[in-house]
Amino acid sequence: MTGLAQLERQALSSTLTRLGPDAPTLCEGWRSRDLAAHIVLRERRPDAVAGAFVPPLAAHTQRVQDGYAEGAWEGLVEMVREGPPGWSPSRLPGVDDAVNLLEFYVHHEDLLRAAPDWTPEQRRALDHSEQEALWSRLGQMGQLLFRRSPVGIVLVTPEHGRRAVKGPTKLGTVVLRGEPSELILYGFGRAAVAQVDVEGEAEAVEALRNATFGV
Repeated sequence: MTGLAQLERQALSSTLTRLGPDAPTLCEGWRSRDLAAHIVLRERRPDAVAGAFVPPLAAHTQRVQDGYAEGAWEGLVEMVREGPPGWSPSRLPGVDDAVNLLEFYVHHEDLLRAAPDWTPEQRRALDHSEQEALWSRLGQMGQLLFRRSPVGIVLVTPEHGRRAVKGPTKLGTVVLRGEPSELILYGFGRAAVAQVDVEGEAEAVEALRNATFGV
């Protein structure tokens, strides 16, 4: 595997190694061991993935994830680093970037920004190609991520343009302005740590802040 998703996978794996199995994350109820187990389950146990979306199967998914989380930490991180088995289509670079880039980027930030002493000044500096790739993914997933917005949404970035992802509602439209990487975090429900400027009428902005986003 090569490509941006693979680079992010390796960076995430290094952060997992550095922080250890019990570091906080932005995912409620998860420590770093749970986050790593989620990634491994997603790539190696397709029979258990459905539980994340189908409530009757959730108990099976949780059992499998807990099994990974309770295993040896070094082995769990190595499975994250190695990626899916050889039969997986996501071992192809194009497929890997399409299905994993956002997953790895968001979960990497879940680890980094959950640190008690994290500040916006500590953000990673992503290069233009990475930001461009994330902006492209927003074009593919923006409507899904912001579908529950009670207001219209227009995304604006300094270098990549603008994109409407939700049409106006009776409350109007709000502009979210920031780097693609920060808009991604906002769209995945990490608004509390996303460095995004919110512009619009006060009522619309307040309605947006009370909304829930993500897949």
